[in-house]
Amino acid sequence: MRRNIVAGNWKMNCDISQTYQLLDALKEQDITDDVSVIVAPPFTNLQSANQALLDTEILVAAQNMHQEATGAYTGEVSAAMLKSVGVEVVILGHSERRAIFGETNALLAAKVNTALENEMTIIFCFGEELSDRKAGNHFDVVRQQLQEGIFHIEKENWNNVILAYEPVWAIGTGETATPDQAQEMHHFIRNTLSEVFDTDVSQDVSILYGGSVKPGNAKEIFGKEDVDGGLIGGAALNAADFTAIINAFE
Repeated sequence: MRRNIVAGNWKMNCDISQTYQLLDALKEQDITDDVSVIVAPPFTNLQSANQALLDTEILVAAQNMHQEATGAYTGEVSAAMLKSVGVEVVILGHSERRAIFGETNALLAAKVNTALENEMTIIFCFGEELSDRKAGNHFDVVRQQLQEGIFHIEKENWNNVILAYEPVWAIGTGETATPDQAQEMHHFIRNTLSEVFDTDVSQDVSILYGGSVKPGNAKEIFGKEDVDGGLIGGAALNAADFTAIINAFE
């Protein structure tokens, strides 16, 4: 059975003091028990965040990881390193990793394999550029990203996967896909999963929407049948706003 999930991607924000302040504020909020909550601070604050949240149900995720176990990869972090500080969730394929750092579908497929080999939960991101949507190619782009990045895994591995559809044109731009546009794509994704795998996979996997979700629009977006939550950027840096989004399921 799929879960309602709200994950906050902090990106390159918050030093250690700000991390404690934000998490303390979040812990003081009245958060519903019916939603799985995840926060993704920068690498430097993962262990501290995990320790600060031990008395809660909130999980800590990494924003990225390397596909190799060890080696001469200056500045990179492995799955084993993440697990050693208590982190068992990782975001892979975020649009900024794809666009700014040139991460390809093939590279992401290797990262997916490594995460699964290390029994980590993956939040796998994908989505089209504005030019793709204007050209009417958005469904093809999404299908290709899924096909080349994650559809190679075995059926049983889907228990460790959360999908996050993020239209690139709606990330940090103030633009948001309409609830109907989000539902249309999420329905397409679920149907594609059913075709490639089976109905069990398509109905059990949680599919999050990521793209300028705010307290004011979360309820309508999350109310759509195939939208199971959100991957939140800027609003996750404010405890009250993040809580309002989490509680939008109520």
